[in-house]
Amino acid sequence: MLAFPAAAGASVDPGSALHAYARARLADGSGALGSAVMNYRTALALDPGSAEIARRSYAQALESGDQALAMRSALLLDAQGMLPRDGTLLRIGNALARKDWAGARLLVDRMVEEGNFAFLAPIVRSWITAGEGGYALPVVGGKEQFATLGQRYLDEHVALQAIGHNDLATAVPALRRAIALRSSDGAALRLSFAAQLAAQGAKAEALALLPEGNANFVMARADIARGKGGGGRKVLLSPAQGFARLLSRLAADIASDDAGLVLGMRLARIATFADPQGAEAHIVAARLLTAAGYPAFGAEEAGKVPVKTWYGGLARAELVNAQAEAGDRDGAIALARTLAAEPGADAERQVRLGRLLADAKDFTGAAAAFKAAQAGYPADAVPWTLLLFEGSALEQGKRWDEARAVLERAAKLAPNEPVILNYLGYAQIERRQNVEEALALLKKASALKPQDASITDSLGWAQFVTGDVRAAVPVLERAAAGAPDDPTINEHLGDALWTAGRRYEARYAWNAAAVYAEGDVATRLAAKSKEGLKPEYAAP
Repeated sequence: MLAFPAAAGASVDPGSALHAYARARLADGSGALGSAVMNYRTALALDPGSAEIARRSYAQALESGDQALAMRSALLLDAQGMLPRDGTLLRIGNALARKDWAGARLLVDRMVEEGNFAFLAPIVRSWITAGEGGYALPVVGGKEQFATLGQRYLDEHVALQAIGHNDLATAVPALRRAIALRSSDGAALRLSFAAQLAAQGAKAEALALLPEGNANFVMARADIARGKGGGGRKVLLSPAQGFARLLSRLAADIASDDAGLVLGMRLARIATFADPQGAEAHIVAARLLTAAGYPAFGAEEAGKVPVKTWYGGLARAELVNAQAEAGDRDGAIALARTLAAEPGADAERQVRLGRLLADAKDFTGAAAAFKAAQAGYPADAVPWTLLLFEGSALEQGKRWDEARAVLERAAKLAPNEPVILNYLGYAQIERRQNVEEALALLKKASALKPQDASITDSLGWAQFVTGDVRAAVPVLERAAAGAPDDPTINEHLGDALWTAGRRYEARYAWNAAAVYAEGDVATRLAAKSKEGLKPEYAAP
């Protein structure tokens, strides 16, 4: 067992478990996940009975993708009654991969007793039945606890298993419901269903799922039309592969907010262990690892999906994000350009390129990309978000007349979207144009979204600019309370307070703004704090 030295000055054997554990903890604390896992692995090998080492090894092994270490740590923790709830999922995936149907059933029973993931049980049990040679589609009863959660994932697995038994009458309605439910990973789901249908010879049904002219589906459509199918798969799904898809969907859902990101990332890793050749699991894992601050691992997962496969375009999209997060902006832009230039590139590819170019201050290129993203829509049905993106890029690129026309078009299409009203109103206030009309836009935006500190600030600043200082101060105070770290809001508040004669409080607000300000803004704030508000120091 791991034992710590009794005295502070006691020496530690460099080859000991304790020394490896200490190195692992140091690497862990500094964000060096690869080094941490290597040392946890060494420490556990030297002290295979240590629950403390196993506890940390388990978490880091999941995050890094070390399946062997994750399983070794999980079994040790399980023997001591310390296995985390997601460890049961890890063991289920392992049992399914080994075709240990009896063991998998026992683990599913335990999952139900533990409660956290009990809503998955009907689906997992149905896959076990499929592995045993039966055909019992999953059913989630309306009266079961957390039935609504289980039903969210039900149709996909009903469809996949029904396809496996060539029961298209059951499969097709179920897969349509599943696709309608999933927006963020809809392309991957369409490819998955098409692959299974094609493998059963249902060519027409497979093609019907893949819209023509979309770059994400070009290769799949060509293969299916030539009589090739399966998206690289030669057989229909195994229970382990079905389980991996289930966990991939759950991981994406759980990670939709920051609170669930770590758990989602771990579930995605477990999915890759259950189905190491499955493109979808690697794509989801790449996305979540990048979002969790591990872009190198995200890029590694994306790279496990061969480019010349059905899922290659989706995987390269995740690689773009990973490269950008890792600081390789040039590489990310180059790959994003390649994806956006492919025939049938959809709006998502163009927007991804536009965002990268905007971050690189290439606002001309960004505006062009956002404009290209609108090409697939009728003029009166362009999503307002795409117009906002284009208008923002044009405005930041100092092409205000063009920007204003685009933003006004967006406001006509979506007259009750506060973010558009705020952008259009504030941009005009900054330029001291149409201030009364701009003020009206901002009042409407604030009424629609009163808790948004940025919009509240815009309204207060507009009131200040139009000379209503008395009304502006409390509005700007409310904005600063909602976003105390925002330098723009605090500077606006300081200017208004100074004008209202509250000069001590004004300097306090400017000093608060200066904490996070940079460049010319920081210089301007320093001058105001020292000399007070002068015309040349006024916020824009």
